[in-house]
Amino acid sequence: MHTAWMVFVKEMVDALRDRRTLMMVLISAVAVGPLMLAALSAVVSMMEERADAREVMAVGLDAAPTLSNFLVRQGYTVKTAPADYEKKLTDAKLGDPVLVVGPTFEAELVAGEMPRVTVVTATGNQRAQLGTRRLETLLTGFNQERGSLQLALRGVPVTLAQAVEVQSRDVASPQARAAQLTAMLPFFIIMAVIYGAMNAGLDVTAGERERGSLEPLLMNPAPRWALVLGKWGAVAMVGMAIAVLSSLSFLPGQWLMRSEELAALFQYGWREALAFLVLLLPLAGATAALLMAVAIRSKSFKEAQASATIALMAFTMTPLIGMLSPDGEQPWHVWVPGLAQYTLMGRVLRGEGVVPTDVAATVMAAVVVTAVSLVYVSRSLSRSAIK
Repeated sequence: MHTAWMVFVKEMVDALRDRRTLMMVLISAVAVGPLMLAALSAVVSMMEERADAREVMAVGLDAAPTLSNFLVRQGYTVKTAPADYEKKLTDAKLGDPVLVVGPTFEAELVAGEMPRVTVVTATGNQRAQLGTRRLETLLTGFNQERGSLQLALRGVPVTLAQAVEVQSRDVASPQARAAQLTAMLPFFIIMAVIYGAMNAGLDVTAGERERGSLEPLLMNPAPRWALVLGKWGAVAMVGMAIAVLSSLSFLPGQWLMRSEELAALFQYGWREALAFLVLLLPLAGATAALLMAVAIRSKSFKEAQASATIALMAFTMTPLIGMLSPDGEQPWHVWVPGLAQYTLMGRVLRGEGVVPTDVAATVMAAVVVTAVSLVYVSRSLSRSAIK
């Protein structure tokens, strides 16, 4: 253990001297929380501002005074869309869908016919897509109002047109509603932990082999597991530092929120930060060991970097299973490193309870990956001839 401690101290000093490692720690850890919350808050704030603006872009609405009057009574301002609105929607230069009304709208409405209106949008235009549902809801309200008036004029009770009365009730907690907006935060934190330790993990293996400093180290009469344990401790410490800073960065990051609604819904305090750390620290250790196992056979830093990128890409694809799974969370999710952290961190953000057995399964899976990887690195150093 004394040998392992000496190797650990030496590797930590080298890591702190490495500007690439320090920059990765600062950028991926310290900035991830504030930047993500600021960007998310800006998006939500923009959506709120657009909703408060209450504007409708239309073409031919002069031929539909009844519909125009309805929109005005709902508190909306009608604006004439530009002539090239289709091109601007396609190029994302126009942020609102366009309501197109035919010239015979009012005549058909008076005659009891069903006039047709068109809501023009573009799938690739996210801003316009956000306003499409609002506009369709307005048109649905217009249909209901006109239908009710026609029934009332004929002496028919309005309730006959409705078979049932539909009411909606949201049973989700405020944190669960906020988690719909912050669902990507755990994914980015996991990416920061995984990729933040990559430079350190490759440098203590392939980097030393390329510089020729690994051979003198292996000539020492020290057990290989002690050398491996010291190197892994240094790399894991870098990853764990990123995990700690990333989790804590969301605490001051909440000060940058521009959206009052999001700030009220997003409840993240010391309890949530501690829960994140319990889940991320084992992942940092497993990632450090996996990086060393991938790079130990490489002869150069660039070769190890290419191999590690492919391995980590497969490793980081696991959270996507939780995002895209149509069946929701499954019991086996907590046994897959990466996916387990994403699943349980999502529960923390939603304010749900995290079962201790699930946490134990997550930690156990990370420990298994760490142990297998370190044994492989130790045996590789014992068997291989350094060339």
